[in-house]
Amino acid sequence: MSHILDRPIWSALATRHAALAEGSPLARRYQPSVSAFAAARDDRPESLEALGRLAARDEILLLAEANEIVLPRGLQILSTADLVQMTAEQHLPLVSDPRIEQLGEADAAEMLALATLTKPGPFSIRAQAFGNFWGVKIDGRLVAMAGERMKQPGYTELSGVCTHPDVRGKGLARLLSRFVAGQIFAKGDQPYLHAYVTNTAAIALYETIGFKIRSPINVAVVAPAA
Repeated sequence: MSHILDRPIWSALATRHAALAEGSPLARRYQPSVSAFAAARDDRPESLEALGRLAARDEILLLAEANEIVLPRGLQILSTADLVQMTAEQHLPLVSDPRIEQLGEADAAEMLALATLTKPGPFSIRAQAFGNFWGVKIDGRLVAMAGERMKQPGYTELSGVCTHPDVRGKGLARLLSRFVAGQIFAKGDQPYLHAYVTNTAAIALYETIGFKIRSPINVAVVAPAA
């Protein structure tokens, strides 16, 4: 029996992020200004054909699911990646730290710059459309952040965890991960996250916080075939 997080993009776009979706009952994507994430409802031919119609010419889509990714005719794979999906298996309490502040629209450009520098994963100027973000600033400069991304019934993804190279080694990634996870639990959801399978340091960090690997996740960057 499949789990709601096996197709995390679809299960978000079909439920709690439906307001951010474009597409049909068979395949959906986030609004292009928000994210390139897209998904078919299932692997039936009609669903895959609908997925293929979501990408405009010269546009990429990002697909992610636990099963092997199946593509319709008309889409080609540009690159792939292997992730692990981790869920918090024990309750994490709220964390209070005076250095942490909620980020807003005025911080969007600086958030994008930090994400572009540190590459935590796909990130856009409209990342805050997904959910709340929090960060740590030093002398008014954003140096670390983490926030919420995809949301499904009962689940919220912890994402965008990044720290400026100048302040690494000070525990800010761990602090913000615990903080955001606590916020998610406080709302009644279970936190989950994704990490590159090769990022063993991040996986080990999340395990010390209370996350456990639930499933491998296949990722593909695709585009219309020439």
